[in-house]
Amino acid sequence: MSRASLAAITGEVLVGALIPERYRVDRSGHVPGGAPAVLVRAADVDDVRHAVGYAAEQGLSVVVRGAGTGLAGGACAGAGTLVLDVTGLDRILEIAPADELAVVQAGVSAAVLDTAAAEFGLRYAPDPASAAISTIGGNIATAAGGLRCVKYGVTADAVLGLSVVLADGRLLHTGRRTVKGVAGLDITRLFTGSEGTLGVIVAATVRLQPVPVDTVTVAASFADVTDAAAAASAVIAARVRPALLELLDEASLREARDLLGIEERAAGAFVVAQTDGFGARAEARLVADTFRQFTSRVEVGTDPATADQLLAVRRAALPALERHGRVLIEDIAVPRSAIAAAVQRITEIARRHDSRIHTFGHAGDGNLHPIIVVPADDPAAEGRATAAADEIFATALELGGTITGEHGVGVLKRRWLEREQGTAALEVQRSIRRALDPAGLFNPGKVF
Repeated sequence: MSRASLAAITGEVLVGALIPERYRVDRSGHVPGGAPAVLVRAADVDDVRHAVGYAAEQGLSVVVRGAGTGLAGGACAGAGTLVLDVTGLDRILEIAPADELAVVQAGVSAAVLDTAAAEFGLRYAPDPASAAISTIGGNIATAAGGLRCVKYGVTADAVLGLSVVLADGRLLHTGRRTVKGVAGLDITRLFTGSEGTLGVIVAATVRLQPVPVDTVTVAASFADVTDAAAAASAVIAARVRPALLELLDEASLREARDLLGIEERAAGAFVVAQTDGFGARAEARLVADTFRQFTSRVEVGTDPATADQLLAVRRAALPALERHGRVLIEDIAVPRSAIAAAVQRITEIARRHDSRIHTFGHAGDGNLHPIIVVPADDPAAEGRATAAADEIFATALELGGTITGEHGVGVLKRRWLEREQGTAALEVQRSIRRALDPAGLFNPGKVF
């Protein structure tokens, strides 16, 4: 394919200094060296194939980009790169209510699909905090999590099939439309969570779930975050499966309410749970009873407006903290029985490194987000924050957990991957990558 292949692209092509600065970075804070050489805003799948062919011919690496909401540096693009923006692939191709599935292009957001599915009494269950703006393609590439994962699973659990442009330009279709299917290796799962290193996801077939007939919200305030974490673990130990179970420490709660202009209620750490479905009210009573073993400050409500306000507080936690400087956004996950121990260790790490660390996250599945604030007016804070982050990763592994529950490895956690998985596992993954992309075209320097 010649240089003229760019002329065949129906979407927009920009080069050099014409490329907006935002295409270099994502929300991780990582800034790569140099700037991308070419930006292709693809309008269709053929544009993607032309762009990949052009990059291969010109010796450019390909960095696929959705909304740029990634938190591990996976979509950052520096010197010698072609940025392939797939947000223009934004059509919902099919909603099949009888089969409870949808076929969507990679640039569709989770929120848009959820709204469209609601017309049929269905919803797209994965609910990342960035659902209103992040793309399903990006969510699949990072195997994103979200608030409702504790009951409905992560993005990977919702993906039935994919359409992927490979390094040699072929369009690969994986997976199925059926509930069951075990023919061959699970290639769909291989590409899910691959962070743009194996190919370009251009479309997906995803599961939809019935909209619940009832939803109950249970919220509680606790004396401190350790008690809050213990209460969250106790809910799971009681064999209750809420649709979501979220935790915020005291400082995160205060910052989020301030950002939203919500009047301060009772002080302390905060846990909010939602139960849904036909058994929502019975499960909510069990959740409330469990919370009351740790605190008397428990609210139960079925009012949608109240529920929306409580969840808005959780979603606002990160933006609220970003007002105070650059943040290191960590993403560990531990066994649910170890949540309280992890939170206590993070508190000790913050004290030891004189760092401001706020912890919130998806307590229902053990996924915690320790957020380390790095003030611009403290030159030594960066070093202390990095040391604290390393201890947080080590703590997660010591407790039987992982360095990343939903944000991915990207650039920022790459050096920790071998420590978690071992040399043999890492080499298997590199071998798969070499088989699919012998020239190392896709997202080099990321993950492996």
